[in-house]
Amino acid sequence: MTLEWQIEELERRIKYRFIDQAHPQRALTRLAFAGEQHFEDDRDMDALATLGDAVIDLLVIDDLLRTGVTRKGEITVLKVRRVNMSVLRSIAESLDLAPLVFWGKGEETQQVWLSGRVLAECCEAVIGAVFLDGGLRAVRQVLVTLELISEREVERRSGI
Repeated sequence: MTLEWQIEELERRIKYRFIDQAHPQRALTRLAFAGEQHFEDDRDMDALATLGDAVIDLLVIDDLLRTGVTRKGEITVLKVRRVNMSVLRSIAESLDLAPLVFWGKGEETQQVWLSGRVLAECCEAVIGAVFLDGGLRAVRQVLVTLELISEREVERRSGI
């Protein structure tokens, strides 16, 4: 597997073509791998996962509001049902994301992608990379593809 193949596969699976190939490369690079390779501090997925988490929350809440959900408590409950670690992990599994990620040696030995939040974070990092590359409209389309939000015409004034 080459980096080019991994990025092309990711693009095919999420139905988004990156303009800047540095974004998906970073989204697929775990901190442990980056450390082993002596990469610069900003070449791993951690910050992108944080960004992706926030962008996903924003667009899911926006989608809920557009469908008529207006009560704060209901928005919170529905958002948590639609987007949580289990849901994001399941999406990452359906995308077969694990083989595309650059894992650290210890992570590979332990197969960390089989437990907990690790694959969910990888999914968030991919969304963070899409946001940096193409903005909210690009993320919206990817989230529609991943069936996290519904497909509907977005008002022009919203900017997303």
